[in-house]
Amino acid sequence: MKEIRVGNGFDVHKLSVGKKIKLCGVEIKNNKKLIGHSDADVGLHSLTDAILGALGKGDIGIWFPPSQKKWKNVDSAIFLKKSLQLLKKNNFLISNIDLTFICEKPKISEFRSSMIKKISKICNLDVRKINIKATTSEKLGYTGREEGIAVFTTVLIYKK
Repeated sequence: MKEIRVGNGFDVHKLSVGKKIKLCGVEIKNNKKLIGHSDADVGLHSLTDAILGALGKGDIGIWFPPSQKKWKNVDSAIFLKKSLQLLKKNNFLISNIDLTFICEKPKISEFRSSMIKKISKICNLDVRKINIKATTSEKLGYTGREEGIAVFTTVLIYKK
């Protein structure tokens, strides 16, 4: 039997006045931006953490500490690509990816297809193996007050 592992990722970033946000590598016009050390792509951060978790390799903060200036404003696809290199080095493949956005705005359904295509391209994974969905928090908490966006990701990997 092949070795199968599950990884979970969670990330949240604060929103501030701005003109656009980046979610899963897709730039979206918005009246707010996400605040973070890198490009604050909460979707790619959560996915990176899920892959690292499945591999038992810690989290994004261990590999790309915000205390290091070299990660300032960097494209989060770099983080995801590093986790994919570790995946390959350890002889694992991704079975499927499932991301859940928790936010009031933007409406994720409008950008879902573009986000799936972007993740598919970065991960070299069939779009049918990637699912993106969203929920609101019914105006409760920081996501409900539109103070931040959170993402929870689950990934299933298996040994080649």
